[in-house]
Amino acid sequence: MKKVVIITGANSGIGLATANILADKGYKVYGISRNYYNNEKFENYQCDINNYEEVNQIFQNIYDKEGKIDVLINNAGIGIAGAIEHTNPNNIQEIINTNLTSLIISSSKIIPFLRQNNEGKIINISSVGGIIALPFQACYSATKAGVETFSKALAIETKPYNIKVTAILPGDTKTNFTETRKVDINNNDQDLTKRMEKSIKKMSKDEQNGMSPDKVAKVIYKVIKRKNPPLRISVGIVSKLEVFLTRLLPTKLINYIIEKMYG
Repeated sequence: MKKVVIITGANSGIGLATANILADKGYKVYGISRNYYNNEKFENYQCDINNYEEVNQIFQNIYDKEGKIDVLINNAGIGIAGAIEHTNPNNIQEIINTNLTSLIISSSKIIPFLRQNNEGKIINISSVGGIIALPFQACYSATKAGVETFSKALAIETKPYNIKVTAILPGDTKTNFTETRKVDINNNDQDLTKRMEKSIKKMSKDEQNGMSPDKVAKVIYKVIKRKNPPLRISVGIVSKLEVFLTRLLPTKLINYIIEKMYG
């Protein structure tokens, strides 16, 4: 039987690339996206990932149709940028809800279905930005750090049921995430705004010169195939180097380097 995979945020970027690759490899793929999206390779449900009851009902519908669910890929996410001093509290709440709270709740809702098989995988898309804190993207970094910490704890809880949990940490990736990121600006604070705009411009350039989402999707495919995948996988040479250096260098030195690059 084909393995059944559910991907949140499957209408663009890493989610879409992963859905296409898995469908081409013979997996039965279901996407969940906030916006309507039609793709002949996989079925996509239009749903806000923050609507927890509807997400749970989608899981149930897929299980009733297929008789099983094998993998959940928690990919949906958003970005906000700006000086934390001037960030809209509503935007802060939205990014926490979308990037972290909904991921936790989706994981909690999928576990009973995976336990029916006595096996399964939950793959959570984190970021190198969760390991190396990014100025003017503090909220984004905080949510991605939360994703990795949650993944480690969940892996322990689900181990007796043969459910594997992996956090994927992509480096700079060229997707539409850059252009859809919300930016809060206070024009009355010229000094801070100038620093913020310079930082975001550098980050955006790095992202648009980054790797293809297909590269991340191929790593996700390999994780699904592995019997015992690692708890964390960094994607991209620069990403791997950055994560490695955080193990060797003092935190204060890491922050100093990031300050010189993006501060």
